[in-house]
Amino acid sequence: MNGRVLIIAGSDSGGGAGIQADLKTVTCLGGYAMTAITALTAQNTEGVTAIHDVPVDFIKEQIRVVLSDIGADCLKTGMLSQPGAIHAICDVLDELALDLPMIVDPVMVAKGGASLLADQALEALTTRLIPRATVLTPNVSEAEKLSGLSIQTPDDMKAAADILFTLGPKAVLMKGGHLDETSEMVTDYLYLNDGQCHVYEGERLLTRHTHGTGCTTASAIACGLAQGMTLQQAVKRAKSYVFEAIRTAPRYGRGHGPLNHGHTVKQDEYP
Repeated sequence: MNGRVLIIAGSDSGGGAGIQADLKTVTCLGGYAMTAITALTAQNTEGVTAIHDVPVDFIKEQIRVVLSDIGADCLKTGMLSQPGAIHAICDVLDELALDLPMIVDPVMVAKGGASLLADQALEALTTRLIPRATVLTPNVSEAEKLSGLSIQTPDDMKAAADILFTLGPKAVLMKGGHLDETSEMVTDYLYLNDGQCHVYEGERLLTRHTHGTGCTTASAIACGLAQGMTLQQAVKRAKSYVFEAIRTAPRYGRGHGPLNHGHTVKQDEYP
């Protein structure tokens, strides 16, 4: 099926989230993944200990050289910790004048609680990047920060999505995993800017091994779009892929462990 995805995000040295999760996801779903790394993090399953931002000119050069040669069918953004990085990305995309679908995962806080988005970067995110989004994929806490609303119910999620639509995305996937953590089910809502809403419900898996679920979901959707799927098809496959990756997680580390991104790979085909 192939499908070229350029991932613009930060690196996770523990391999569970960020660029590492993105690369695994796109590859294991049959796509071709490329990267523009925006930041380096020192982290493991217990948390982030340090962040080193990549110079903005180098971020732009990574994007420019990849797109000018290999090209892309979809873009996916993740951790963008500084406003300069966000402006640089939008500047180079303006320069290249490419009309590509883009999945924007508004990464703000790591699973362990560390902030991954500088306060001054929020304005750049909302005014420059989100307006480009084909799909915005916030979890509840991210949607609260972006919308200014407290989200306690599905009706609150709809109200938050309506506010987010004023920023310009074509669709908002509101992930409900943190909405009611006592529920046996997890419900995500895909809101389209024409008023449609698609509901995706699945079993909640009681486990601490969920590091990188947001990155993985967004990259799986990007891969689906790059491969020619409709948005609804891409979200449905992404949900199934992430569920199985959580269910079969290798249970590494003392904290929030990584997923099993490689569950689609048939290892018995190779001696």
